[in-house]
Amino acid sequence: METTPQKLELILKYFNDFSALQTSQFLALENVYKDWNSKINVISRKDIDSIYLHHVLHSLSIAAIAPFDEGTQIIDIGCGGGFPGVPLAIFFPNVKFHLVDSIAKKLKVVEAVCLELNIQNITIQHTRVEEIKNRKFDFAVSRAVAPLLDLWKWSSPLLKKQNPTLAEREIPNGLICLKGGDLHQEIFESNVRPKMMSIYKIFEEEYFREKFIIHVKK
Repeated sequence: METTPQKLELILKYFNDFSALQTSQFLALENVYKDWNSKINVISRKDIDSIYLHHVLHSLSIAAIAPFDEGTQIIDIGCGGGFPGVPLAIFFPNVKFHLVDSIAKKLKVVEAVCLELNIQNITIQHTRVEEIKNRKFDFAVSRAVAPLLDLWKWSSPLLKKQNPTLAEREIPNGLICLKGGDLHQEIFESNVRPKMMSIYKIFEEEYFREKFIIHVKK
């Protein structure tokens, strides 16, 4: 199957060490999402044709700054149609992802995508994240779901403290979220001191010029 620069080549421009399974999974994402999006709208019509730039590569900006170790457990808060969790689960097949959303029909799409693409390292839960009890994760990830104040309030009780043996790793345990625009007021109101990284410095695509990765250490 041929692809265009807007499609898989856009991912391969920045990442190139995929197995045959990963390559086929990434390649299949567009058709699977287009099919399900026509039944249950989880991606806007203007975005669906730019799924690799606006959704897949955007999600993988987290992979570019956080080389998750095998066995790491990650919760995706308010996963919607599966971003950033689904692309990250394909990228990190030995990492466990728990995708949570309060809207059941969105999780139906995620479940179908995982089934059709044979993604086996994702679990799904229909709930509000603040109702999750007795579970701990190494990281929480999220994309444009809520203000940083709320994201930290919800994720902090679910995060494990840093393992001393992993203290030297690049990204410590915590919340990693994708946000855009002027974030100064939101960060000020959050009462946390996050690390903010420009996605445009990672992926030199105009779309990412005002988009950022926010990391709050546990």
